[in-house]
Amino acid sequence: MRFFEFTRRCAATMGALVAAVAMFGCDRNGNPIEEFGLDKLQKGISTEADVRGVMGQPDTVWDDGNGARTLEYPKGPEGIRTWMFAIGASGTLVDYRQVLTQENFDTIRPGMSADEVRRMLGRPRSVVQFVRKNEEVWDWKYRYVHEDRLFNVHFDIGTKQVVRTSFSEISGH
Repeated sequence: MRFFEFTRRCAATMGALVAAVAMFGCDRNGNPIEEFGLDKLQKGISTEADVRGVMGQPDTVWDDGNGARTLEYPKGPEGIRTWMFAIGASGTLVDYRQVLTQENFDTIRPGMSADEVRRMLGRPRSVVQFVRKNEEVWDWKYRYVHEDRLFNVHFDIGTKQVVRTSFSEISGH
């Protein structure tokens, strides 16, 4: 009888532990948390100071005009996410999004400037020049389904305009 009671208590304790771990991995709506601390931020309520308190010092602050700005947080070079936080003229959080997505990659077109791409995707993981091809290639590591890949943007070295885009497998994965 004691063995049965002990087994039942262990099972109950393990069930509670699994539920607690699962709960900490979700936001208030039960959605998985993609970045630690994001569940503490609320659009329209949180301030720029709140964002900085959760995310730290931004890599870049983009002036959006009229007092609004965007805070950029690349989680690299080995991270797979870059976050952009839109702060309104009033100093409150308007919106935030993870920008290393297929949807954003699909908007990169030949002829776009390097500045436009930088503003859309954030700081690249690496920049490499291929002088004989007259190309400079920027890449961003991102998550594709269940594996990490690289999204590459190829620029003309002279004009700094997009020539094409490509995807690369990460060797060893």
